[in-house]
Amino acid sequence: MRLSLLDWCLVLGAMATSVLIGAWAGRRSGRSSEEFFLTGRSMPWWLLGTSMVATTFSTDTPNLVTGLTRTHGIAGNWTWWAFLLTSMTTAFLFARLWRRSGVATDMAFYELRYSGRPAAFLRGFRGVYVGLLVNLLIMGAVTLAAIKFGSVLFGFKPILTVLVAGTATVIFTATGGLRGVIISDCFLFLLAMTGSIAAAVISVNQPAVGGLRALFENPSLKGSIAFIPSTADPSLFVTLILLPLLVQWWSVWYPGAEPGGGGFVAQRMLAARDERHSVGGLVLFNVAHYALRPWPWILVALSSLILFPDLASLRHAFPDVDPSVVNQDLGYAAMLTLLPHGWLGLVTASLVSAYLSTMSSLLNLGSSYGVNDLYLRFFRPQADEREKVRVGRLITVILMVLAGAVALCLKSAMQAFNILLSIGAGTGLLFFVRWYWPRVSAWSEISAMGFALTISLFLQFSPMAAALPDWIKLVGAVGLTTAGWVLVTLWMPPTRRDILEAFYRRVHPPGPLWRPIAIELGYAEAHAAETRRSRGNIVCVLTGCATVYSLLFSVGAFLRGSLELAGGLAGVVLISGAACAVYWRRAGIANERWDVLQPGSPESGGVTRSAAKSAGMEIAVPARESP
Repeated sequence: MRLSLLDWCLVLGAMATSVLIGAWAGRRSGRSSEEFFLTGRSMPWWLLGTSMVATTFSTDTPNLVTGLTRTHGIAGNWTWWAFLLTSMTTAFLFARLWRRSGVATDMAFYELRYSGRPAAFLRGFRGVYVGLLVNLLIMGAVTLAAIKFGSVLFGFKPILTVLVAGTATVIFTATGGLRGVIISDCFLFLLAMTGSIAAAVISVNQPAVGGLRALFENPSLKGSIAFIPSTADPSLFVTLILLPLLVQWWSVWYPGAEPGGGGFVAQRMLAARDERHSVGGLVLFNVAHYALRPWPWILVALSSLILFPDLASLRHAFPDVDPSVVNQDLGYAAMLTLLPHGWLGLVTASLVSAYLSTMSSLLNLGSSYGVNDLYLRFFRPQADEREKVRVGRLITVILMVLAGAVALCLKSAMQAFNILLSIGAGTGLLFFVRWYWPRVSAWSEISAMGFALTISLFLQFSPMAAALPDWIKLVGAVGLTTAGWVLVTLWMPPTRRDILEAFYRRVHPPGPLWRPIAIELGYAEAHAAETRRSRGNIVCVLTGCATVYSLLFSVGAFLRGSLELAGGLAGVVLISGAACAVYWRRAGIANERWDVLQPGSPESGGVTRSAAKSAGMEIAVPARESP
């Protein structure tokens, strides 16, 4: 199907609106690197949360969900639903700590927390590893999805899609900086949600599908509509739900769901107006990302199983599409060809918006690593603000070119997903523990990366491991990597004491292992109060997860026609949500905002205002209201 004039007007209008909003919002971005990469640390919670949802709402996400649903049914989405546990933990336990740190990037954390040459090496290496290699793989997967949509909807060759999409994205990103990205994300997210809902409504009402009730009663989908995978196949049950919920969420580093926070999530937390807005933005992201957004994609995926039940039917329907990109995830793009003109333009515009939003965030993040953690740290520490911005824009162009090359080499969104899971297996626990255990050093993280990569490659390609099930490979990689970095932590020298003390003065991490340092620095009472708050935050994590999961399946049960189940789950949403709010207030997050504990107050351990200034601490002000 080709787009009509009306469709093209909608697509081009959406792109022009996005660029104008970004250019208007980012008119201050060229003044300094902090404005360009962190918006001057002035963003409110609702903008941050919406921006994070928009960033993860990319062209590859509906493809990934479609591929999972077509392969394993609705329950196949537990592969990524389990990461709610990771993200909610980050929101309530680590968002405040990130904002207190005041670093420019999550890579700069390494030289704040660790000491010596290992810390500098880790910062530079991770800047290349995450900012270049991993970031390029993600952007390649996003661009691959654009290639598939471009092939089906426009008849574009892959290289043409890469050129058009890349040029528009680079102009958009380099002009507005992070402020332009975040503010335009609100428009892009609304447009993307409207398009996905429209696609779901039209797909479900196709004559061959017959409406919502007929969809869920279709005999061919009997094994695809369960929320929980069947125990009839134990290996599938373990792979789809037990492994993600028991092991994957805390042990695997995955972009966008990094244990403890990282990447664009950390960038948004660091750009927050204060700690309170940092937490609120991430909570909003969790609700929208996991509970509200998946169902339109799932409905389209289920409908596609009726019209295009297998790969052969997809190949037959689209003979002009490159056979190498015809996989289960093509089902989403296939369903869009059934949309009438006008609606087709709206949905296409929403996909273009999703692509712009995600790619602009990732390009800004990658250039931030390039400038702050490589160029400034190792090559030109004396660079002025305008030079930093110029270099950031140059890196943006280079990253886009490389991302296009990666996209031309990938085959499916699931392929990129599995690669990222495998290379991060076993490192996740370390990203939680480093905030609570002073003994963790730069050597811990260096060894964790080395063990994870070596063990994952061995388990993936060794003839000895070829016959092992995937879940055993993941558990093995997690166990061996975790044991390896723990032993290295105990064996290698710890972080210097002066670095640990400076880190504590700035971040105030809770927990009994930091208590000796807190007492020595005069923060005994403050540390006890912070540790009590962190215990209440654990309750917020549990009740927050219960709220989001209940909302997710309440919506699903309503769509499926199970009104009693939907009502019962809605009751759980109200109860668990209220409990989360109560504990949030009790933990001191909702009514108080402390960039650090206020100097001179009883809670601060008696630190004076002048002593606080000499230690580089900020003076905190109580907040008036919660987000």
